[in-house]
Amino acid sequence: MDRPFISICIPAYKNEEFLSRLLDSIRIQDYRDFEVIISDDSPDFRLKELVETYRKYFTIFYIKNEKPLGSPVNWNNAISHAKGKWIKLMHDDDWFVDSSSLHKFAYQAINGQSSFIFSGFYNVKASDKSMSKQQIGFVDRILLKKNPIYLLRKNFVGHPSTTIIKNENIKWYDERYKWVVDIEFYIRSFRRDNRYTIIKTPLVNLGISDQQITSAVFRRPEVEIPENISLLNDISPGSLKNIFAYDYYWRFIRNLSIRSTEGIHKYYDSIAVPPILKFMIKQQARIPFNLTRIGMVSKITMLFTYLWNRFKGRIK
Repeated sequence: MDRPFISICIPAYKNEEFLSRLLDSIRIQDYRDFEVIISDDSPDFRLKELVETYRKYFTIFYIKNEKPLGSPVNWNNAISHAKGKWIKLMHDDDWFVDSSSLHKFAYQAINGQSSFIFSGFYNVKASDKSMSKQQIGFVDRILLKKNPIYLLRKNFVGHPSTTIIKNENIKWYDERYKWVVDIEFYIRSFRRDNRYTIIKTPLVNLGISDQQITSAVFRRPEVEIPENISLLNDISPGSLKNIFAYDYYWRFIRNLSIRSTEGIHKYYDSIAVPPILKFMIKQQARIPFNLTRIGMVSKITMLFTYLWNRFKGRIK
C-alpha cells in the first residue's frame, strides 16, 4: 500500500482504556484502505505496549513525543506524519459507531465533490453511558451554508473526530487556541470552500468526560478571554453584523463577568480589543449584574444593543 486512502490520526494521552476502545472500533471496520498514526503525549510507554497488540490487524505507526505537545499541537503532529489522501482525526476518547462507519466516510470522499466531510454523532457521557443523538437540522444547514459564522450559535460539526478532510496543502489547527480551536478551523475551512458534505447519520461516538481539554478550560478567563478576542480579530469584528455572532460575544462578556476593558487586559494586556466589543462591554456594564443572568432580560437587551450599534454604524 504505497499511499493509503485514509490516515486515521490519533493524538493520545495516558488513557489505555479509551485508546483500546477506539482501536477496537477501528479493527472491525469493513473499509480497510487506511493507516493509523498515534502521537503519544504520555509520560511513559504503556500506550506503546498497547499499540503493539494491534499491529496484526492493520498498519499502525507509533510516535512517542519526548515532551508533551499538548492540544492542538499534538493533533497537528499526528497529521504531519500521515501519508493518506484524507485525514480522519480521532480523539482517543472517541470511537466509531459500528463496522460500516469508515466505509460511509470513504464513500463520500471517493464519490463526492468536497474536501471537507462531517457526520452526525452521539454524545456519550462517561459517567452514566447515556447517549444523545446530534444531527444538524434543515434550517441550520441552510444558515450554515449561507455563513459559517453561524457556527458561533452552536458547533454543528462537533469535535474534529466527526470530520474527514482532504490532505491538501492547508494550514491545519491553529496552535494559539485550545478553547475555540475547532470553531476557528471550521470557519476558516468553510470560508475557503463551502462545498462541504454533511452525512446526517451519526458515525462517531464522542466521549464526554471531565478529562477533556474543553472541561479543563471552561470558564477560565485566562484562556477564554484572549482566545475569544483573538478569534474575533481573526474572523473580523464585522462578523458581529451576524446576530448569532453578536449574541455569542454578548454571552461571552456576561458569562465571564467582564464589566470593563480592564477586565480583559488583566488577562492579556497586549491584545487589541475591537471598538465594537468595548461598546458592548460598556452597554452591558450599565445593567445590574444580577439582571444579566436572567435569560429573557439578557436576550432583550442584547437585541436592543445589537440594533442600536447597527443603527450607529459601530459594526463595520
